[in-house]
Amino acid sequence: MPEITEAELDPSVKALWLKGLAAVQNKNHGYAIKLLQGVLKDAPGFLDGRKVLRKCEGLETGGPKKKSGLFGMKSGGGLGTMKLVSAVKKDPAAAIPMIEAELEKDPYNPEINDALFEAFLALDMKESAAFALETVRKGHPEQTKFLHKLAEFYITETQGLKAAEVYQDILKHDPTDSAAIKGEKDATARASMEKQKWGEDTNMRDLMRNKGEAEKMDKQARSGMTRDQMEARRDELAQAYADNQNDLGTVKELASVYERLEDWANALSFYEWAFSLSNGDVALRSKAEAMSDKVKSAEMAELERRAAENPDDPEVIAMLAERRKSSIEDAVAEATRRVDQNPTDPVLRYELGRALFDAEDYSGAIPQLQQAKRNPHIQSKVLLLLGRTFKAKGMLDMGVKQLESALEDLTAMDNTKKEVLYEKGLLHEAMDDKENAIACFKEIYEVDYGYRDVAQRVESSYGD
Repeated sequence: MPEITEAELDPSVKALWLKGLAAVQNKNHGYAIKLLQGVLKDAPGFLDGRKVLRKCEGLETGGPKKKSGLFGMKSGGGLGTMKLVSAVKKDPAAAIPMIEAELEKDPYNPEINDALFEAFLALDMKESAAFALETVRKGHPEQTKFLHKLAEFYITETQGLKAAEVYQDILKHDPTDSAAIKGEKDATARASMEKQKWGEDTNMRDLMRNKGEAEKMDKQARSGMTRDQMEARRDELAQAYADNQNDLGTVKELASVYERLEDWANALSFYEWAFSLSNGDVALRSKAEAMSDKVKSAEMAELERRAAENPDDPEVIAMLAERRKSSIEDAVAEATRRVDQNPTDPVLRYELGRALFDAEDYSGAIPQLQQAKRNPHIQSKVLLLLGRTFKAKGMLDMGVKQLESALEDLTAMDNTKKEVLYEKGLLHEAMDDKENAIACFKEIYEVDYGYRDVAQRVESSYGD
């Protein structure tokens, strides 16, 4: 049973999927659940559909439930967890619809999601398996037994960075967990090795021309490479480049070293040259674009520093203003170009909306952001920016409405929810609605005393 993308859906299933997305956008989560269940019945390997289904179920059921009854399930009704485990062992594919029927009632249930993990693992659907335990991580991060299982899964899949992040979450709930402490260190080390493509079973020396070249690669693989070592390696590569300017390996490595040295201009130059030598390697083009952004950011930071040191220098102030204007115009032009190339991509619509917002073209930003709402994975940040856009246009009540919609999808008090609540509080304040403004700030205050100026805002309200 292969995992598939939206592009691989059968046309009739894709039509049902689009209807489901429309129901999600209209906040008709119950109807969306039924539609998405139909999609997954015909396309069980469609992971994006399962993610949206789980999100809708979470909204419909009110979020994670406290454990009660045997095996963490509500007492009475539904299949027992042991029956699901038995069904997975007999026929994992047939067990998945049974598991989903239980998850509709309690989507974050750790034991049921664990059964789903085992079913997908048996079917070699590893991304879907990971999602099952990621759901537990999101809804019940205190259930560290399942987080350990997820981290160990990521280790076996050579995803050290993800494993390290899971171990870090475990330690937030139990700082004394010695297995997580060791696991986090080991996973971080593995992630560094993976980044360098230096696995335990890879004998890179067999690929080197001689022992001296192997030693150079050993140096590169070490995560603790000092600046002096990187500069020495840069000089070695520069000599090799002088001998042969068309060697792609040398050019790519030289670009990488310049990047690590934060010499953005040279990194840009060599990534661009590497791209031209590679016959269109998209990853190298992306690197070049990223370095171009770094160069512009560095130039902007330098101008801002000079302006801060010389606030009365009209030439520096004018240069900074011109550079800011040019940067915004470039961002709008680039985002517009990308949307023109792929007009159906909601993420690109969001990026264009954000660029237009920065350009203070709020009327132009609104339709782009409204189209970006089609993607449920970015809906919260789209609604946040829409709220700010309406605020900038003086349409405060409409701004509040967008933020209220965003909060409906946010269950955990993470940074996104804090940001939405804070912005909503500011909007209420601008509307002279002090009661609702303070209510927003208090929600943040209760979990994060140090967030921005909420402590001062909340505490001063008691003296009014």
